[in-house]
Amino acid sequence: MVVRIKLPGGTLKMKVYRELRGRERSRRIPVVKIGSVYFTWWSNRPHPLNHRPGALDYPDRSQATP
Repeated sequence: MVVRIKLPGGTLKMKVYRELRGRERSRRIPVVKIGSVYFTWWSNRPHPLNHRPGALDYPDRSQATP
C-alpha cells in the first residue's frame, strides 16, 4: 500500500520495493530507503522529457555562446 503525503512542493510517497515504478528503481527521482520502506519525492515542478539525472536545472546562461 502506498502512503502519499501532499506537501507544497510535491508529494512524498512511502512504498515497498514491489510497488516502485521504473523511474524510482533507476533512481531518476529522489529515493531514500529506510528499512524495507522506500521514500520517494515527486516534485510538482514539470521537467522536460529528456531531463537527465545530475543535469543542471538552470544552466549558467552567462557562458552561453551567442
